[in-house]
Amino acid sequence: MVCGTDDLRYGQDRFSVPATLNTRPIATNSMNVTELARRLRLPTREVRDLVPLLGFDVGKKAIKVDDRVALKIIEMLRANPSLVQQVRQQTESAVEEEAPASSTQGAREIKLPPSITVRDLGTLLDKPVTVIIKELMKNGILANLNEHIDYETASIIAQDLGFVTAHAEENVEQNTSPDALNIEALLQDDPAKLTPRPPVVVVMGHVDHGKTQLLDTIKKTNVVAGEAGGITQHIGAYQATKNDRLITFIDTPGHEAFTAIRSRGARIADIAILLIAADDGIKPQTEEALQIIQSAKIPFLVAINKMDKPEANVERVKQQLAQKNVLPEDWGGTIMCVPISAKTGDGVDALLERLILLADMEKDSIQANPDRPAICTVIESHVDRGEGPVTTAIVQTGTLRRGDAIIVGDLVGKVRAMKDSTAQLLERALPSTPVKIIGLKYATEVGDIIRVVQDQKELKKLQRESQSQHRAYRASAQASIIKSKSKDKKEEQESVDIILKTDTIGSEEAIVQSLESLTTSKVAVKIAKKGLGSITDTDVLQAASTSTLLYGFNAPVDAHAADLARDKGVEIKTYSVIYDLIDNVESEVKKRQPVTTEIVELGRVKIIAIFRTERKRMILGGMVTKGKLEVNSKVTIYRNDKVAGKGVIKKLQQAKQEMAAVPAGTECGIQFEGPTIIQEGDFLEAFKEEIKS
Repeated sequence: MVCGTDDLRYGQDRFSVPATLNTRPIATNSMNVTELARRLRLPTREVRDLVPLLGFDVGKKAIKVDDRVALKIIEMLRANPSLVQQVRQQTESAVEEEAPASSTQGAREIKLPPSITVRDLGTLLDKPVTVIIKELMKNGILANLNEHIDYETASIIAQDLGFVTAHAEENVEQNTSPDALNIEALLQDDPAKLTPRPPVVVVMGHVDHGKTQLLDTIKKTNVVAGEAGGITQHIGAYQATKNDRLITFIDTPGHEAFTAIRSRGARIADIAILLIAADDGIKPQTEEALQIIQSAKIPFLVAINKMDKPEANVERVKQQLAQKNVLPEDWGGTIMCVPISAKTGDGVDALLERLILLADMEKDSIQANPDRPAICTVIESHVDRGEGPVTTAIVQTGTLRRGDAIIVGDLVGKVRAMKDSTAQLLERALPSTPVKIIGLKYATEVGDIIRVVQDQKELKKLQRESQSQHRAYRASAQASIIKSKSKDKKEEQESVDIILKTDTIGSEEAIVQSLESLTTSKVAVKIAKKGLGSITDTDVLQAASTSTLLYGFNAPVDAHAADLARDKGVEIKTYSVIYDLIDNVESEVKKRQPVTTEIVELGRVKIIAIFRTERKRMILGGMVTKGKLEVNSKVTIYRNDKVAGKGVIKKLQQAKQEMAAVPAGTECGIQFEGPTIIQEGDFLEAFKEEIKS
């Protein structure tokens, strides 16, 4: 191992310095190996080489390590610092021996930024995003295509796929998505200018565990009645007051199709409520929500809902939480658990009290500067018939005012109007306020960053830079699409082509992600066109000319478009519940799966007697010499080792009893149907045909 000058000074005495650092308790369930290396003040590679010598098997390419294991490693190194020198000596010897046979020789080098999305890493490596996600899963990380991963993680994945990695220089423009803005850097401010702001709370959990009903109770409005199927289809943001304190709530959809949106919601939240139904317990989406909360390192509490039901079992839920290393306070842990009934309102006040308490505990991080230009994060976007493109965003810092010039990606606009969650017009919005912004020419994307720019020259400069980044990114994406299409054409892959119209960007993103996941090795699901708003004549004409399926999600059909669809024979399918649409597309994929017939050999029988011969039917006696015979199995007739004909076994009989199957080593009566006249001494080889898609 080659050590830098800084590494050479790390000797046995390095562990005698920061005793408080080494014994600091670890708050999360797992720790990045890079974080462990930072606490030990060792290079990451040395930590990976060191861990096996201490008797821990966490894998040479592990990205995370259990916090208890990390604590033991720190304690053992404090007790025996000489282990570091042993590792260095062994590693240096191993590197010298393996140097001539380096497996990275000739490998392509890529430069990685400090943070990159899974999608952009796939583009950079010229690999399908599914390959990147699989490699992440092998390393114990669950991430969707829009999730950001750090340099260390991206580097491990790239090296596993045969690349040599290096840090990107700050002045080198990377071919990554321009939307991946470093929000943390934008939010940096002078600590003296920071003041407390309302906490932003995200409500997460399994479908139908009562998230929207909880917010309904808090807001004293009836949102659930307006949701198709009683399931939240969009993200919403609302504010409530408790003890003269404002709390901002984000309602995240519970269906699994909204995984990407849920994780984005978690990234802008200060506190999370993990909602679990007392009668249902922890479910897959509950676990997924818990992983998102923990990976985002958000303080959270647990609300145990549906306590009004007779089958409610709080202790079972707490036991399940303990199995996930989430210990409730009354079990000796630190996680607040509040039993509630969103239906009756019992316990909701106590939940709000606990939220305020948790916010006070985290007050140092729940601050913002209201006197600077605003920075907001988009949590929803749609096109309204009367208002045009409408963006819902959370103000993260600064004050957003009506008339402000804003930039989103390469899109420049002005805040013509702002509304709060009750549709009241606003003149200004302080930090943590959810607002609906009217004034942009196009619908934004969920997760986009909105920046207020007061200097017109700077605004134009930012727009030019963003447009340049977008052009480079689109060119790369287009090249990837062309390559993909060329591959599809070569393989002559069957496809289900879809035109999709939705009411909001959030719905569109979730549906597209779900539909693309239905792609199989034989049938691809392709989105030929997508957009917001109603289904129009143009959509119908495109569907008619290309044999494309036309779907709408909460999207109305123009009257003229409906008439045109009838004339052209185009079926328009509209849905208000997302998984009904997904189920329909899944059935279309199954219909187009190519069908193959597989021959399955069953057995062999020797004909020893002919009892009756009729036109195309014979009654035979035979001895099964191999395998078995089955009713309705097909047979090939062999005479003197040559094929003499084919037919079907319609009935089997033993001791005057009809049988479904006859095993080897037994005699049986056979009713044969077929044009061939069978003779004594012939052999019948039985088989069946199985259809496989």
